[in-house]
Amino acid sequence: MTRPTGVAAETEPLPQQRLSDAELRAMLDATLGDWNGRTPLWVFGYGSLMWKPEFDHDRRVPARVFGYHRKLCLRSIKYRGTFDLPGVVAGLDRGGSCAGIAYRLPATVVRDQLPLLWEREMFMGSYAARWLRARRLDDSCDLRALAFIVRTDGANYCGGLSEAELVAILRTARGSFGTSLDYLQRTVLALRADGLRDPHLERLARLADAQSRQD
Repeated sequence: MTRPTGVAAETEPLPQQRLSDAELRAMLDATLGDWNGRTPLWVFGYGSLMWKPEFDHDRRVPARVFGYHRKLCLRSIKYRGTFDLPGVVAGLDRGGSCAGIAYRLPATVVRDQLPLLWEREMFMGSYAARWLRARRLDDSCDLRALAFIVRTDGANYCGGLSEAELVAILRTARGSFGTSLDYLQRTVLALRADGLRDPHLERLARLADAQSRQD
């Protein structure tokens, strides 16, 4: 397996299988067991869900969740990279807080829309669905939101990568949806569009873009 200079062996993906439809349905049913079925359901987006939600909602507001922070810590071996040259995307990792977008789904659409989101986010078992406390940034009110946190025991978790290793991946990895750098840049722009910032991601984007231009 070849990899760009500066990318450590930790980026090498481990064997992983797609979850079955039955497994996905069981996980979704268990999660919705903590929802009363009558009130709107909020979903928290912190990466591609901010700029490509792909589910029906009637409201979106900037919000912050607590106990987790956004981190480029998940290998992508299809959408933003390949098995031979994995890309990297964001997950919610433990500690700190994270600003993003909370989407409100009316109760009447939840049963139709959540399976679509589940297939997108949960099909490889890289995330765990959790109900988190989120604070709306427009009025400081708290809400309960469903979020997808990274599984640190998952096959493609790579939370120990250094800045140099991440930049090397961002410069080179490309998958069926585009490059890892494009993913990062879109995430940074989506945050800025709602008046939010992530200085660490912005720094990584600047470094990777500058080095890519020199290649």
